[in-house]
Amino acid sequence: MMKRRNTRHRAFDPDPDAPDRCCDMHGCDQPAGYRAPRSRDALNKYFWFCLEHVREYNSRWDYYRGMSPGQIEAHIRADASWDRPSWKLGQGSAARAFSEDDVIDPLDLLRGAAKARARSRTRRQHDEDRRADAPPALRYPLGVLDLGWPVSMEELKTRYKLLARQHHPDANGGDRKAEERFKGINIAYTTVRAHLVATSAREDVARRA
Repeated sequence: MMKRRNTRHRAFDPDPDAPDRCCDMHGCDQPAGYRAPRSRDALNKYFWFCLEHVREYNSRWDYYRGMSPGQIEAHIRADASWDRPSWKLGQGSAARAFSEDDVIDPLDLLRGAAKARARSRTRRQHDEDRRADAPPALRYPLGVLDLGWPVSMEELKTRYKLLARQHHPDANGGDRKAEERFKGINIAYTTVRAHLVATSAREDVARRA
């Protein structure tokens, strides 16, 4: 039975592209079959050694030799982004205004999102106009809750639950800004609710009179 010839190179086989010359180690006349980079600044330029001397060379190789700890850290950080420039979000080329007109959108997804934003702006503007008729002491709390005027107790509770879930510190990893927003939402809810309860009580008294 014929055995299939194994054409795969073994781990320590000489490089098939090795030049036909002797080892670069001074005084060595063995064939050069193994490459090793000349320096960290010339990684694509090689010494060619025999197996014994490439092992010796590699055992002494230290890519970061001569670099300070700060230089080593900067080099590692650059490697993390493949030596490409990076910048904070909102800076550099990422800061250019995005235009939906520049995007090919055959499914009209972006236009649908634009319509949704337009509806949201219209609703907010409508609520702002409605808040103009609210008692002065309630205009700011209603703005915090993004509600118009008049508002029912049911509408108030629904909006409060939505905003409380969204801005609760536990849902935002303990973020301090979220905690401050959550406190402001609680104060606004308490203020508007107290006004609605007091108004309802006065109306009940007036009806019984």
